[in-house]
Amino acid sequence: MASRFLLLVFLATTASTALASDPSSLQDFCVADPTGSVTVNGHVCKDSKLVVAEDFFFSGLHLAGNTSNPAGSKVTPVNVAQIPGLNTFGISLVRIDYAPWGINAPHTHPRATEILTVLEGSLQVGFVTSNPENRLISKVLQKGDVFVFPVGLPHFQHNVGTGNAVAIAALSSQNPGAITLANAVFGSKPDISADVLAKAFQVDKNIVYNFQSKF
Repeated sequence: MASRFLLLVFLATTASTALASDPSSLQDFCVADPTGSVTVNGHVCKDSKLVVAEDFFFSGLHLAGNTSNPAGSKVTPVNVAQIPGLNTFGISLVRIDYAPWGINAPHTHPRATEILTVLEGSLQVGFVTSNPENRLISKVLQKGDVFVFPVGLPHFQHNVGTGNAVAIAALSSQNPGAITLANAVFGSKPDISADVLAKAFQVDKNIVYNFQSKF
């Protein structure tokens, strides 16, 4: 009886472990076909006989992004939209350029953990843990330093140097998504009720209207 119980525990554990991770690929690749009419969680596969080297290639990460914007930063993505061959592989990356004192505003990636490497400059980075602790974990990074942002947690980067900064980040999804918190809260379409936001932020509604007008 005891051995049967242990067997059931083992099977339950292994089954839950298998269900908790992405399934292994069943083929060499599944290049995304943007013309596919079938709706799936991801992209339909292109006919493998039509796959070419360009499906796995992107050029341009050596080019600096235009940081002439209010945030003073530019994110250049390389995900399945730029490289169709990334489809089903669960990985992507970005280049981030920062003007002096520029920021990559607080945001989340709902589908990916991020690992960031500083190539040039100095960045203050950080993320905030979930409720109820809401603890800020932050550090100033220098050239060559690496930092991890856990999946789904709000995080940011701030160029604290006097010159431009550059970082490269890898993400554990072909399509990690990005939710910039200020844009989502104050720039939603349609607007979130000012009554709701005024109560949430404990401010006057006129302040909410002012913020909403900026997004």
